[in-house]
Amino acid sequence: MPAPRAIRNRNAKFGENIKKRGHVPIGKAGEHQDEAPLSKGLIAFFVFVVVGSSIVQVLRMFQTSVPNFE
Repeated sequence: MPAPRAIRNRNAKFGENIKKRGHVPIGKAGEHQDEAPLSKGLIAFFVFVVVGSSIVQVLRMFQTSVPNFE
C-alpha cells in the first residue's frame, strides 16, 4: 500500500535537508552569543553564602576551642 500523498510530500520536502545537516553558514554561527546560564547577581549571592558560612564556621571553631589556663 503506497503512502498517502501528504506523507510523500513531507518526506520529499525534508529529505533534501538530510544532506545539509551540520553545515551552518559562517554568518549564522557568528550571530550566536553564548550567555551565562546564571546571572552575575546569582553567582555573587552564591559566593557570598559560601564565603560567609566558612567565616562563621571558623569563628565558631575558635570560640569552642579556647583552652582553660589555670
